[in-house]
Amino acid sequence: MAKPFNDAEREAVYRAIHERRDMRHFVRDPVDPAVLQRLLDAAHHAPSVGYMQPWRIARITDPVLREALHAAVESERLATADALGERREAFMKLKVEGMRDCGELLVMALMDGRERHIFGRRTLPEMDLASVACAIQNMWLAARAEGLGMGWVSLFDVDVVRTLLHMPEGARPVAILCLGHVEAFYNQPMLETERWASRMALADCVFENRWPEVETEGKKTLG
Repeated sequence: MAKPFNDAEREAVYRAIHERRDMRHFVRDPVDPAVLQRLLDAAHHAPSVGYMQPWRIARITDPVLREALHAAVESERLATADALGERREAFMKLKVEGMRDCGELLVMALMDGRERHIFGRRTLPEMDLASVACAIQNMWLAARAEGLGMGWVSLFDVDVVRTLLHMPEGARPVAILCLGHVEAFYNQPMLETERWASRMALADCVFENRWPEVETEGKKTLG
């Protein structure tokens, strides 16, 4: 039987999981190239369906391009605010990205030619996206272990970012990742601190065998 990590190693893994935060506040210091390489390698060792490795990572070093990506995010931020109706003002008070301050800006994308990969995707083609999400999570946890913050920005028009990065047909961006040094990690997820949302109880997310029965207008029905 395989041996587990020792107590200190196991505690470190769970600590990284529980202390990981979606960071939006950064210190304008560069990221050590060796550390960045370790984080990219961590992402590249993520699990992927059919071992297709669909992630592609663009490191943004051109300040003009960084500013153009920021403008794309700002445009979508305003559109999202308008779509939120009565929560518009509360949303506009939230800091949703740190693109101008982070030491590194990365764009995580899905590769082109994904239709060739059938293994694990015949009935669930979106598993390529799930694989990219695993790569992002690997990097996120590794960044926390390195003492670096990372933030996932998803407020952008896909076609605008595709054009800015000259992506080939079929490829598409999934996330803009802000990575860099921070003064401190948030004690709680920022959206929880700002009372935008709260963490669900684990018991509400874990079922056994079948979807639980739910109360609907005084009657029990299957969810």
